[in-house]
Amino acid sequence: MFPQTHAPGRLGLSDFTHAGDLGVTVGGAPLDHMLYHFALAFSGFESAEVVLGGESFAALASGLQNALATLGGAPVEHRTDSLSAAFRNLAADAAEDITRRYAALRGHYGVIASRNNRGLAHENGAIESRHAHVKSRLEQALLLRGSRDFESLAAYRAFVAEVVAEHNARRRREIELERAALRRLPPGRAPDYVEASALVTTSGGFSFRRVFYTVPSRLVGRRLRLRVHEDRLEAYLGGTHLLTLPRRRAGSDGRRGHVVDFRHVLHALRAKPGALVGLSYRDALRPRPAFARAWDALIVRGPERQACRTMVGLLVLAHEGGCEAELAAALESTLDAGRLPDLDELRRRFAPGRSGAPPVHVALPPPGAHGALLPELAR
Repeated sequence: MFPQTHAPGRLGLSDFTHAGDLGVTVGGAPLDHMLYHFALAFSGFESAEVVLGGESFAALASGLQNALATLGGAPVEHRTDSLSAAFRNLAADAAEDITRRYAALRGHYGVIASRNNRGLAHENGAIESRHAHVKSRLEQALLLRGSRDFESLAAYRAFVAEVVAEHNARRRREIELERAALRRLPPGRAPDYVEASALVTTSGGFSFRRVFYTVPSRLVGRRLRLRVHEDRLEAYLGGTHLLTLPRRRAGSDGRRGHVVDFRHVLHALRAKPGALVGLSYRDALRPRPAFARAWDALIVRGPERQACRTMVGLLVLAHEGGCEAELAAALESTLDAGRLPDLDELRRRFAPGRSGAPPVHVALPPPGAHGALLPELAR
């Protein structure tokens, strides 16, 4: 081992580290995730972002550019490990495409790209050694927080950002010294996504990497252009951006995943509510846990046909009445009392009011009044 002396602004490093051992849960469900980790060798500036899909070009490009934007500059050299995980199970042309994209990313910021030899992580030691430290800081912050459960992924990401920011604040003097030696950033960001395409089928959505995404029914039969980010899909029709969908990964057990917006399929379910019984993505259809509880009670205690009609009616009411949260609270109270939801009663409480059109009074002049205008018009 040969200790190294690092000059300000010279070297920035990127790597990924597994963070599942932190025991974080989101909404009670375990979060299996990694951290994208960036550091400056001289000052110890760090950036960490939650990554759900493993090592990938999208995660690297997004995390790196966010870190450089926070710094306001770029180092001379950017070092990674071999990034072999980003190319795993890829065909040769796909791997080559990612290589070109990384070269374009490096060229956009004018940095020199370097990497350590495969299997020799110590050659990237300026960041490898920091993995344990950042996870230790997160562990301590979780202990002080008193809970490892977060209400949303966004809340956990904000927590990680706050912990990292506290570390950087303690090294403000060194960071400011190094910031002065960084290269200026170019205008705009380089693309941090991979492009793909998908056909919207008669099922009301499209499949991408074994995950089914619903879209508005007007898009059935259209081929969408996708920009695949680490945490989202941006769908375009031609050059027009249509919608942004949260990205999900298929389960490790091979089961397909689903990203469902119940509003996309409501019109079809109103015509065929019985389809709800065997719907493959039924469990992803409910916007809140209270709706899942309602379905379980309805299907157990009521006729199947009526259960489907009531459940679809509840979803329609939540959408058209703009009362999703309020309706969920009412369902919880009803179910806690041991009763089934009464759709008619809930409609009276939450359906949008239908006020009649205001009366319009039109005062018509007497026919003879028009004759009085003739002399004026003749002038």
